[in-house]
Amino acid sequence: MPGRRTRDIEVVRIGGGGRADDAVAVEEPVEIRLGFERRGRRVQKPVSVTMRTPGNDFELAAGFLFAESILTSADQVREIRHCGDPEAGRENDNVVRVELADGVDVQLMRLERHFYTTSSCGVCGKTSLEALEVTGCAPIDDPIRLSADVVHALPDKARSAQEIFASTGGLHAAALFDADGTLLDVREDVGRHNAMDKLVGSRFLTGDLPMRGRVVLLSGRASFELLQKALMARVPVVAAVGAPSSLAVELAEQFGITLLGFVRAERFNVYTHPRRIDA
Repeated sequence: MPGRRTRDIEVVRIGGGGRADDAVAVEEPVEIRLGFERRGRRVQKPVSVTMRTPGNDFELAAGFLFAESILTSADQVREIRHCGDPEAGRENDNVVRVELADGVDVQLMRLERHFYTTSSCGVCGKTSLEALEVTGCAPIDDPIRLSADVVHALPDKARSAQEIFASTGGLHAAALFDADGTLLDVREDVGRHNAMDKLVGSRFLTGDLPMRGRVVLLSGRASFELLQKALMARVPVVAAVGAPSSLAVELAEQFGITLLGFVRAERFNVYTHPRRIDA
C-alpha cells in the first residue's frame, strides 16, 4: 500500500482563532530502479530519484521511463513493484523496481549519460530540441478542434476532481480531456513533472497511447520538460493555467502542439498552432 498522501500539522492561525490542525501534502523521495537480464542473470540499476507525493508510484515510474525513451511499450514490462520483502513486512514504499521482460535490451552507457544530463530537470537550448528529432519525434498532425467555451471550462473541471488539493491547496495536477471537454483522468503530485508522468504512465500501462484527440491541462506553468512529455505521448493540445517558458513555446511550435497559457478567468493566450481553436 502507498504511504499517506496528506498529513495533519498543528498550526497557529493568526486572525483565525488559535491553534488548529492543517492538512499538508506529503512530500517524500522515491527511487526508480530498473531490473533486467544481463549475461544470464537478473540485475538492477537505479535510474532516478525524485520528490513526490505517495500514490500512483507505478504509473510515475512507467511514465518517467516512457518519457525518457527507456520504455516504448507496456509489453516490455514484466512487473512493477515496491522493493523489499512484503512477506516479512519490510516493503519499502519509497523504492520502485520496474522489472523488464526477458530479452528487452538496456543500453547501460546510454542510460548513464542520459540521466547525468537530466538530473537537474533537463538540458536546455537548441540541443534539447535537436535531441528530440534524433529520437524520432515527428511533428503532431492531429485534426482535433476545441471551442473557446470548452477551454474556459477546463480548470474548474480539473479542480473539482483534485481530491488532495481540496484539503491541502498544495498540489499540482495534470488532467486529461477529450475534445468535448469531458474529463477523462487526473493525477496530482507536489511535483508538476511527476503529475504529468503519472498521467502518461497510467495510459502507457493500459495501452492507451498515443493520446490522439486529447487535451492535457497543467495546473501551473508550462515548461520545456512538460511539453517534452506531452510530445512523447503525442498530445496535440496542452493548456496551462500559468505561463509557458520560451523553450516550451519553441518546442510546441516546432512539433505541432497547440499551446495555451493563462487559461483562467474566461481568458487564455494561444501561443502556437491556433488552427485547433475555434474562438
